[in-house]
Amino acid sequence: MIDGSMQSYALTLDKFLSHAAKWHPGAEVVSAGLDGGVRRIAYAALRDRAPPRILLLDEAEGEDALEPHIVGAAADVPWGDFDENTPSGLCFTSGSTGAPKGVTYTHRGCYLHTMRQLQADVLGITARDAVMPVVPMFHANAWGIPFTAPAVGAKLVLPGRHSDGAHLARLIRAEGVTAAVGVPTVWLGLVEHLEAEGGEVPTLERILVGGSSMPPALMDRIERRLGVEVQTSWGMTELSPLGTAALPGDPARRPDLSGRPAMGIDLLLTDGDGRALAEQRGTEGHLRVRGGSVVERYFGQSEPATDADGWFDTGDLARIDAGGNLTITGRAKDLIKSGGEWINPAEIEAIVAGLPQVSLAAVIGRSDPKWGERPILLVETCDDAISDADLLGSLDGRVASWWVPDAVVRLAAMPLAPTGKIDKMQLRAEYGQV
Repeated sequence: MIDGSMQSYALTLDKFLSHAAKWHPGAEVVSAGLDGGVRRIAYAALRDRAPPRILLLDEAEGEDALEPHIVGAAADVPWGDFDENTPSGLCFTSGSTGAPKGVTYTHRGCYLHTMRQLQADVLGITARDAVMPVVPMFHANAWGIPFTAPAVGAKLVLPGRHSDGAHLARLIRAEGVTAAVGVPTVWLGLVEHLEAEGGEVPTLERILVGGSSMPPALMDRIERRLGVEVQTSWGMTELSPLGTAALPGDPARRPDLSGRPAMGIDLLLTDGDGRALAEQRGTEGHLRVRGGSVVERYFGQSEPATDADGWFDTGDLARIDAGGNLTITGRAKDLIKSGGEWINPAEIEAIVAGLPQVSLAAVIGRSDPKWGERPILLVETCDDAISDADLLGSLDGRVASWWVPDAVVRLAAMPLAPTGKIDKMQLRAEYGQV
C-alpha cells in the first residue's frame, strides 16, 4: 500500500500579496506622506511592481528616493523561491524597560501569526474592512497588519510618521477606516483632538489596543467619544507580536483583561525559579509562552532565549482567570524592592491613571539610603485641578500603606518610547536618584 501525499506549499509571506492581487485586485493600500497627501495603489499593481530586492537608503534621502529604485529594478529573483524558515525581518524590542534585543522573524513564523490573527475570536477582519495600524513598521512589523490585510483583501491604510489626533481623524474619515490598532496613548490623542475641535469618525467600529495597560476611565472615554468598541490584547515583539486578545464584541470586556491565546500559542505560569505553578488559574506567576511564532534565540546571541522545554520567559507577571483570560499584573523588572519587600508599580499606576484628571501615570523606584528604594509617582494631568494629596489619597485602602509613593512629580509631557509606551528608562535616568 502506497500512502497518498499532500502538495508541498512553503509558508512564505509573498503568498499573501499574491492572493490579494489575484482575488482582491482592486483593494487598495493607502500610504500617507510627509506632505499631508496620500498615495494609493491596488494590490494587483503593487504585486506587479514589487520584485524582491534589498534597498539601502540614507534617511536623509526621503521617501521619494524609493521610486526610481523600485521602477528601475529588474525582477530576476522568483517570489517565494526559498525555504519557509528563511528570515523575513528583524525587529528590536522597544527598550522602554531595558536594552533593546533583536528578534529575527521567519516567513513561517509570520505566516502562522497571520493565520492566528485572522481567527474570528482574535482580529477577525474581512474584505469589507479598511484597517489602519497606527504602529510603526519597526514595531513588530506594525503588529503584523501589513500581512493580515492582504490575506483577506482588506483595504490597508498606513498613516505614516504622523500619529497626532488631527491627522488620524482626517485619514479615518477620508478612507472610511473601520478597524484600527495602536497603543492607548495614540487613541487618547485622537479623543483629545475631537474633544477640542469637534467632529466625528463615523466609520470607525473597533480599536485593538496593546503595548501598555489601559485605565478603565480611558477605555470608557474612548468608547463614548469615538463610538467604538475597544478590544484589548497582549503581545510582545518576541511573539511576532500577538499573544492574547479579548473576544470581539464581548459585552463583559474589561481593560485589565487581555483575553485568551488563540490556537498556535500556549501560556504557562511559573514561580521565580521557572517551576510551573501547580494551580494555573487565579494565581499570580511569571508568564512564559511557546509557539510557532515565538522567539527561540535573539539576534546575535548564541544561547537560546527559551528553557529546556521551549518556554520563553516574557518577564511579565500575570494571572489567568477561570475563563482563561490573561491579566498582566506587572513587569518583573519594574518591581521595586523597598526594605526587603516588593512593590508592584503596575497596581499603583492602574489606580492613579484611572482618575479622570490624569492622562498618564508611571511609578518608578528612587534610591533611598534607608530602604534601598522608595516609589515615586510621575503624572501627566489633564489640568491642575487635582492636588498631590488627592492623587496619593486615591490609593488609601487599595494598596498597602508602605506602597504609597513618597513624592509626586508632575510632567508637562510623559516621555514616550518610539513605540508609544512610557519610557521608564528615561524616567529612571532623570528621577531615579536622590
